[in-house]
Amino acid sequence: MQTTSEVHALCDEVRRFLVKEVDPLSRWIEENDAMPDDLVHKARALGLFGLTIPEQYGGLGLDLAGKCAIEEVMGQTNYGFATLIGNHTGISTTGIVALGNDAQKNKYLPRMATGEWVGCFALTEAQAGSDPSALRTTAVKQGDRYIINGEKIYITNAPVANVFTAMVVTDKTKGIKGISAFILERGFKGLTVGRNELKMGMHGCTTAPVVFQDCEVPAENLLGDEGMGYVQALKTLTQGRVTLASRCVGMMDKLIAKSAEYMKVRSQGGKLLADYQGLQWMLADMAVQRDAARLLTARGIETLMRGERGSLEAAMAKLCATEALGKVADAAVQIHGGMGYMREAGIETTFRDARITRIYEGTSEIQRNIIAGQLLKD
Repeated sequence: MQTTSEVHALCDEVRRFLVKEVDPLSRWIEENDAMPDDLVHKARALGLFGLTIPEQYGGLGLDLAGKCAIEEVMGQTNYGFATLIGNHTGISTTGIVALGNDAQKNKYLPRMATGEWVGCFALTEAQAGSDPSALRTTAVKQGDRYIINGEKIYITNAPVANVFTAMVVTDKTKGIKGISAFILERGFKGLTVGRNELKMGMHGCTTAPVVFQDCEVPAENLLGDEGMGYVQALKTLTQGRVTLASRCVGMMDKLIAKSAEYMKVRSQGGKLLADYQGLQWMLADMAVQRDAARLLTARGIETLMRGERGSLEAAMAKLCATEALGKVADAAVQIHGGMGYMREAGIETTFRDARITRIYEGTSEIQRNIIAGQLLKD
């Protein structure tokens, strides 16, 4: 596990990498909806794919606080790149680290740490997005293997993934206690990845459906015990919510800095935008929203780091950060005026990227349900 000083040094190293290697390619990534192979190789060499994988398997062994610190830095660069790395080192890896047996960890984690194998987390289905208990993909045990049938949709990293952590139903009679987790490989018979979906934002990070048609999975690829998949999915998503909140804070940092810089140099009506009180107030509100999200995110991280359940704190952090990002991104476009609507400034790109944050890792409505449920429990 990295010390605080080591995490700070790593953040500085990652920041330099993003400025030097990622930012200059951001326009190309956006327009081509692809990630340059050379950039991925450089990210692998830097160790970005192994951020949260224990050192004994070749990773950097960051804890949740360290991961969130990196996510905040990553929020200031190309969102597609940040999502490729964040998804792999987050929900696509944490399940194997937490539940995998020695054989599973030794087989998958070293290759995932180097980025040779990219991971993805296959949970969402057409009728089961915000409600994992509605999953219909099934796994039936036959001898020394399970046969999986069903389809997942909107799976981030699926087109480039080698390792799939999938949540499926192993016992229909037990409800959420009948959901189990499996590790699948791209080459497994009966596993097919669909085409890369065309999205509003998040360009460069691929998303596709994953189809299981009599997919044969060795019994030893059951992750944890049968019936523990739903519990693990909730824990994984809870941690994912604070890491996403951290990335949103970083995105707001970038938008606020760009807006303040623009206000200092752009004149209108014979004076700088920075001299207009209305725009000053808009910028101030952006900063308040950002810092409120940062503080709630810090509380969520601390709660989870203490080993507490933290679902309430994570939901508040995710809700506040993603909703605030939407408002800050809109205000940034407004401050930049016509320039903010053009691709040249990069503001409209972040505006589009920001929209997904209120949907994945649990919608804003789901976060409100979690919060209200906790308040009404007592």
